Amino acid sequence: MDSKAELPPVTPKLSPWIWARKNLFNTWYNSILTVICLGLIYQLGGGFLHWAIALADWQVIGVNWRLFLVGRYPPQLYWRVGMATGVIAGAAAFSFWAIRWRSRWVQWIPLAWILAFPVILWFIGGGLGLRQVQSQLWNGLLLTLVTAIVSIVLSFPAGVLLALGRQSSLPVLRWLCILYIEIVRGLPLIGILFMAQVMLPLFLPMEMRLDRVMRAIAGLSLFSAAYMAENVRGGLQSVPRGQIEAAKALGLATPWVISLIVLPQALRAVIPAIVGQFIGLFKDTSLLALVGLVELTGMARSILAQPEFIGDYAEVYIFVGLIYWIFCYGMSLASRRLEQKLAQGKS
Repeated sequence: MDSKAELPPVTPKLSPWIWARKNLFNTWYNSILTVICLGLIYQLGGGFLHWAIALADWQVIGVNWRLFLVGRYPPQLYWRVGMATGVIAGAAAFSFWAIRWRSRWVQWIPLAWILAFPVILWFIGGGLGLRQVQSQLWNGLLLTLVTAIVSIVLSFPAGVLLALGRQSSLPVLRWLCILYIEIVRGLPLIGILFMAQVMLPLFLPMEMRLDRVMRAIAGLSLFSAAYMAENVRGGLQSVPRGQIEAAKALGLATPWVISLIVLPQALRAVIPAIVGQFIGLFKDTSLLALVGLVELTGMARSILAQPEFIGDYAEVYIFVGLIYWIFCYGMSLASRRLEQKLAQGKS
């Protein structure tokens, strides 16, 4: 067989003008839409650039950047925030390395984050030889990242267990999981956050007191776990029943069938939905400002109350929105890379 016939076809490179004619001006109505869109981009983009360069007061960001990042955290302990950031960066770098280059290490990504989050809490909160820092001093982006990471790490295994419980053959376990999922999904997040702040201490022993940050994390985790369970349940239903029956016929016990055969395929099928849930949870931390916690959005409101920066709403909220977009886009990009790597390994 001729080896040249086995080579994939080479797509010729198109010049910008030919590409534009082929994709933007290939028909008369596409040409009209392209011209209209270019006009809108010119008007809106030009107006925004003029405002951002000539009119905006970006001094509010330069003066208050520490408040945006760490709030009232003691300045002499900033090195601990740096160490916690290093742990987060290390876990993120390991995740990227595993996704990009070593597909067999992908399965260890959840374990890396599970091991990372107690170290992060130790550096930020103290204890075990470090000076303790009260959680009311965790503000700004620091509080947003802590609550988001801990809630994600807690809600993911809880959601998987709820999904497995909903598929269980035990009626009591199945209906308890269904009842929890449907009740939580029928309530707004802000209501669950208020209930966690007010009612959660009533269900705990007198000697066990959770501060407001831990109660907020509990509310976020309980809420996200219900939605995570439905995402995972969709993946469980996509696994062919014949594979489960074949594994049991070979003598594998049910826990091994679930952990080795069912869950890897189910989670792979719903990676976009799971990451979408993580992104939504990260953005939902902005609601913590309504229960008295000064996270990134709450800190923005506090900064806008400063007399010299009253009215700088656009500058502050554009900066806050950019921070949210960077983290959300990073998670979305990692999700796409993970899907591509798993698809290559599957093929």
